[in-house]
Amino acid sequence: MRGAITKAMKWAVGALLLLVVATCLTILIVPPFLDRIYYEGPHSAHYDGAHFFNPDGEDTARLPGGGSRGGFIGRWILGNEDRPPWPAAVPVTPSKPAARVEGDRMVATWVGHATVLVQTQGLNILTDPIWSDVAGPFNLAGPRRVAVPGIRLEDLPKIDLVLVSHNHYDHMDLPTLGKLWDRDRPKIVTSLGNDSIIRDSGAEAIALDWGGRITLRPGVDVIVTRNHHWGSRWGTDRNRALWSSFTVTLPGGNLFFAGDTGAGDMQWPVEAAWLGPVRLAILPIGAFRFQPGQMRTGSHIGPRESVQVFERLGASFGLPIHWGTFRLSSEAYDTPPKMLDIFTRCVGVTPGVFAAQRIGVPLSVPAYEAPGQRAAVDDPACRDGSPALQALK
Repeated sequence: MRGAITKAMKWAVGALLLLVVATCLTILIVPPFLDRIYYEGPHSAHYDGAHFFNPDGEDTARLPGGGSRGGFIGRWILGNEDRPPWPAAVPVTPSKPAARVEGDRMVATWVGHATVLVQTQGLNILTDPIWSDVAGPFNLAGPRRVAVPGIRLEDLPKIDLVLVSHNHYDHMDLPTLGKLWDRDRPKIVTSLGNDSIIRDSGAEAIALDWGGRITLRPGVDVIVTRNHHWGSRWGTDRNRALWSSFTVTLPGGNLFFAGDTGAGDMQWPVEAAWLGPVRLAILPIGAFRFQPGQMRTGSHIGPRESVQVFERLGASFGLPIHWGTFRLSSEAYDTPPKMLDIFTRCVGVTPGVFAAQRIGVPLSVPAYEAPGQRAAVDDPACRDGSPALQALK
């Protein structure tokens, strides 16, 4: 009886949230009914004059779990009782970073989700910053944070560079970008079209196409690089703005931030590796399962493919992200890091070189060291359908 009442209350709250969002949308979108033109420019291998697309094949338009779009959105907002349970909250002890980290020394702190503070060469670099409690329209409807940020916003050192990979709410958080801009005036780099959205926060961004490059200082460039994803804020504005990964060239070895990505042709990490040795690769491992046994979606790589990306980058060290902060899919809370541990062992990655880290804990990134020949492990757990993998829901 109590379970039925709880479920009814949950649906009632969800319906109320939907009503609030619908009302807000009605005020904002009549006209142009949510389809905004974020970018206009010449045709290219990934832009048809109106929309961007993945040149390596389009597999991101299908719903990852099947069914209707309305049903998918309803499950996303209201939850699904058939999913493995997640904790309502996880313990996090926020840290207070140093003001600067000089020279080749590098410190990375996972703030949560895709937000990472990287400190090196006297620069403070922030990826896809989100400090909001809810990742969704108007910060009302959408996944709610289960882990507080690993660094309090007021404890952030002065930020020099912000990388924004695309315009989904869990990666482009306008309230956070507005606060960072007002405080620090950082250089915000993103891909084509996203600058017009970021401007709504009061901030200004530099928007570049894949292959575009800006120089921060001699030896430190930001290069917008290809990945495999899609973009939208309102549904009807799908792919009006571009998505990307980033390479930051650094004297001690490059920083690579994958953003949010599916596998695609898996040549984009190879292209990033051509830009120089990768000292730190920040790679997503979560939000890959929307139905039982699923190991990937067109839009999101899972742990198996994240390891493949790590290998193709020739990276020296990896930081897994995009798990354990906002519930976006159906896998259990700790399934991504457990799977990552299996697949790194399978290909012979040295323990600890690409392994899950705790939110808010500063991590000293080792100096770049070219990865040697790795010996694959003949472990039954590595095989599809193994009991070890099937046990991870």
